[in-house]
Amino acid sequence: MTTRLAPALALALCAGLALPAAAQDRPVFKPKRDVSVTYRSTGGQAAGQELRMSWLVAEQKLRVDMPGGMGWSLVDEPAQKMFMVMDAQRMVMEMPLHGPQGQLIPTSPPASARFTRLGTATVAGVRCTNWRYEDGESRGEGCVTDDGVMLRSQGSHQGQSGGVEATQVTYAAQDPARFRLPQGYQAMQMPGRMGGGAGGPPAAPPGGRPAR
Repeated sequence: MTTRLAPALALALCAGLALPAAAQDRPVFKPKRDVSVTYRSTGGQAAGQELRMSWLVAEQKLRVDMPGGMGWSLVDEPAQKMFMVMDAQRMVMEMPLHGPQGQLIPTSPPASARFTRLGTATVAGVRCTNWRYEDGESRGEGCVTDDGVMLRSQGSHQGQSGGVEATQVTYAAQDPARFRLPQGYQAMQMPGRMGGGAGGPPAAPPGGRPAR
């Protein structure tokens, strides 16, 4: 993963995993059925680069295929773990979702988050609802389908800004085998991680809470 892709990946990952609170009007972020979405980064130095995200709903897992043969990531929500898979090096690196400074990849929106419904739009041929997101200095807008798929998101968080927009959406049963870690790969530790505890974030962490 590169630093340039971090904000865009954060926007997409968090939108794909967040569990909404029912206390207020806000989008449902968690996909209700298997789906694979191709996104294009729309801002910053990563503009134009693409990544593909696939959800295996039954196992609550997310696979992210990075551009340029950089490898892929597996987010296991029940286990609260993320794995970076580097096929060229035949290596797997475990990255906890929680670091000493908080969540590296948040899996739920903070209670303080405020969402405002803005209307509807069509992205990649799929209907979605536009929402404005605000939480302290984090803010932005996104378009989410009624069945929990983020199609467009842009905003800023902790001085970083970025955005992604879906270019292709495919609703279809996902092959569980694609959500299994490969056998025989060398396990490696996240840089800065000592022993079995959570150390500092990697050199290019996937950012923080997306601005919606």
